[in-house]
Amino acid sequence: MALKAGTDAAAVELTTLGERELRDRILTRPLPRHVAIIMDGNGRWATSRGLPRVAGHSEGVKAVRNTVRAAGEVGIEYLTLYAFSSENWNRPRHEVSTLMSLLERSIDRELPELMARNVRFRVIGRPNGVPPEVQRRIGHVVDATAANGGLTLVMAFNYGARDEIVDAFRQLAKDVRDGRVEPEEIDEVRIGRALYTDGVPDPDLLIRTSGEMRLSNFLLWQVAYTELWVTPTRWPDFGPRDLYLAVADFQQRDRRFGRV
Repeated sequence: MALKAGTDAAAVELTTLGERELRDRILTRPLPRHVAIIMDGNGRWATSRGLPRVAGHSEGVKAVRNTVRAAGEVGIEYLTLYAFSSENWNRPRHEVSTLMSLLERSIDRELPELMARNVRFRVIGRPNGVPPEVQRRIGHVVDATAANGGLTLVMAFNYGARDEIVDAFRQLAKDVRDGRVEPEEIDEVRIGRALYTDGVPDPDLLIRTSGEMRLSNFLLWQVAYTELWVTPTRWPDFGPRDLYLAVADFQQRDRRFGRV
């Protein structure tokens, strides 16, 4: 797969492999250090089955759990999941309320497994407008897992890439105003340090489910040279095999970073 399902022989050959075969294959080659995922299609998954949209979000939690397990087991270092965008507040009030309740329950429920699997949990996004109880529970999991040394799971929550860039520029402007940095000293490194993702390497691979061909205001600065992989599979149906397939396709690519 390149952007959508590829037609070249190598991509077709990968699709014939089973989950175990794909897993064994990717473990013989260098893995992407950081995988980011736009988890799309929960609502469409539900409505196609005659279910309320929120049922898709509930089912999507299982896909998150399975994907985190699979990523950690094969040795991926960072996994960033686009859980809730700053634009998602515009969805119907009932759906947003249900999503917040689902997140509260899921955060508490998943903590023991995160600890057992040595997963470090981190959140990026603006806290403004997030219900206090949700903030409290998220903060508890972040603190509880801070010393873990396995997979770093980054949840983009109330996140928008343009918000992130605006906040970074505001911080840099304050630094200039207060004499901590000269304008000519601002470079890509300083901007990167001012972003929410400070300390996290840029994604090597960005996966988007449900077939949409857009970035949706996600990690716009960080994905400048990220490889893209889009699958028609809706997020609740996404599983370890899909992750391995995306990684296997990534491993076949020639990343030139602007070079000829």
